[in-house]
Amino acid sequence: MMTNKEDKRNWAIGGGILGGLGIGFFFLEESALMFVGSIILGLGLGLLITSILSRKKN
Repeated sequence: MMTNKEDKRNWAIGGGILGGLGIGFFFLEESALMFVGSIILGLGLGLLITSILSRKKN
């Protein structure tokens, strides 16, 4: 069983959200929906990376 320190899948989800948040701040002046959309896109990217990492591990 892996510990949280060895499991990098959680890091991928958190990094995707933080990346989307950072990009979203650039779009915040234009539209609040673009800000929320970039956060959701970052979450989706993090989940995609997580699935790739779990597939390679098995």
